[in-house]
This record gives sequence, C-alpha cells and structure tokens, in this order.
Amino acid sequence: MKILRAPFLWASTNPFLARRLPRYGFVRRAVRRFMPGETAGDALAEAGRINQRGAGAILTLLGENATSGEDARKIVDHYKGVLDGMRRDGLDVEISVKPTHLGMDFGPAVAELNLKELLEHAAEDATMVWVDMEASGYVDDTLEIFRAARAAYVHVGLCLQAYLYRTEDDLEALLPLAPAVRLVKGAYREPSSVAYPSKVDVDAAYLRLCERLLAARAEGKVARPAFGTHDPVLIRNVIAVADRVGVSRSRWEVEMLYGIGTRDQDRLLHQGCTVRILVSYGTDWFPWYMRRLAERPANLGFVLRQLLPV
Repeated sequence: MKILRAPFLWASTNPFLARRLPRYGFVRRAVRRFMPGETAGDALAEAGRINQRGAGAILTLLGENATSGEDARKIVDHYKGVLDGMRRDGLDVEISVKPTHLGMDFGPAVAELNLKELLEHAAEDATMVWVDMEASGYVDDTLEIFRAARAAYVHVGLCLQAYLYRTEDDLEALLPLAPAVRLVKGAYREPSSVAYPSKVDVDAAYLRLCERLLAARAEGKVARPAFGTHDPVLIRNVIAVADRVGVSRSRWEVEMLYGIGTRDQDRLLHQGCTVRILVSYGTDWFPWYMRRLAERPANLGFVLRQLLPV
C-alpha cells in the first residue's frame, strides 16, 4: 500500500485534477461515504446522530489558503454560525479550524485575530476550538498563534503531527502551557528531510508521543490528550499505556473520521473510552479526500466499487 501513498498526495496538490475529477459521478458517490454533505446543516444533523450513539463530534469546513482577507472573514462568520447552531440544537460539538483558512498567508497576525474572534464566540460555553496543523512550512507560525491564544483561553487545542521530526521537541516546548493536544500521524506530502518517510518510523514516533502525552496527563501537564487514528494496533497501545500510567479512559480520547471504522468506534465506546468523530463537510473536498486515501489506501477498493452502476 505504501506505493499508493505518493500518487494520492501528488493528486491532492494538483489543481487540474481538483477542477476535473469532482465533476465525475463516481468520485462524488465515493466521497459521500466520508462526509455527510456539503453544508453546515448537513454536518450538524450528522453530529446529532453521532451524539445519540454516545460520541462527541468535531466539525471542520473543508478548504485551505483563503485567497483574501474577505474570504478569511467569511470563514470566521461561517464557524460562528456553526457554534450558534450547536448551541441551538444542544449538541456536543467542537470545531477544528485551519490557520490558512483564517488568513495565515496574509501574516500570523491576521490568523491570530480571526482565531481570537472565534474563541470569544465560543467562550459562552467554553466550546473547544482546535487549531489544525498543516504543511510543515506553517508549523512555526501555527505554534505562534496557538501560544498567543492559549495565553488567554483554556478552550483551545492544537493538532500535532507525528511524522515530523520536530514534533517531539515541539511537544516538550508546549508542555508548560498545559495544552490540549490532538496527535495525528500526518497526511501532507513532505520531504524526507523534515518527515519520516517510513510507516514503521511514523508509528514508532506516534507511540513515543502517545506515551509522553499520557505521562504528562498523569502529571497534570496536559489538559486533554486526544489521539487521532484508526490504526487498531496503535489504539490498543494507547489503551495499554494509559492503563499503565493510571490515566482513566475518561481523561483522554480517541478521535476518528466520519465514515471509517464505525464498528470500531462503537466497540471503543462500549469499552468505556471517550470517542469523538471528526465530521468534514463543504464543497472544497478534493484535496482532503486525496489525503484521506493516502492515509488509508485500502479505501481505494471502496472508490473502485463506485464505478459499478448503482
């Protein structure tokens, strides 16, 4: 499956494919498995069904790299509407935002100001606002805006990517802030000079970071560790490490993608684990979808089945 990862990551950055492939019905049928729809209403409705199963939800609007300050403002207003809808419907919902969606390309100060506005809007009930981590060139600026936000708000969390060599050092530097951290493997196309190229090495780094996060949670140095993975081996290891260091299953969580591993989600809930489902939605789904296939090439079989008549 490793041989398939590079083509999917290449496709995720190809503007011609992004314009062309979404026009095909079989592509649109395939992506429906992984997102409930293109509107916030679709995502909130699905979040309600997820809550009924006993899991929480995180909503994220697909898209990156706002093309203007006005576009970034529209994203802020969109998420404020999502927060209002969550409160109206009484849902257990958090949001996850990309710095480039908030205007990072126009300077960290722009993204920082927009993030602050979202955090103010979420402050009424301290709804968690997660800051996504994007390609490696944005890491320093993302850490900068997170630090500024964490100095003023408790309901802000940060995503860290295990495949970057620097992440272990970044985590250590963040621990004095007692951060909420979501750990993922990483899905951007990165050179071997900055990221582990081998799955074995990425998995090993993920487990080291998992152990550090849970040990820090036991010591009160991490507000909330969250582990974003569908890998059953890694999940078993997370549970084993948490049990060993004495961190109960209510004090950390597994975060999984909508449409993947629903039975595994239900099994973890039955075992007393805290589970939160990341629901992506929006019209700008092609790059995101290609990265999801790069993460799990086994899903290609599902895509190919969509070529059959329905």
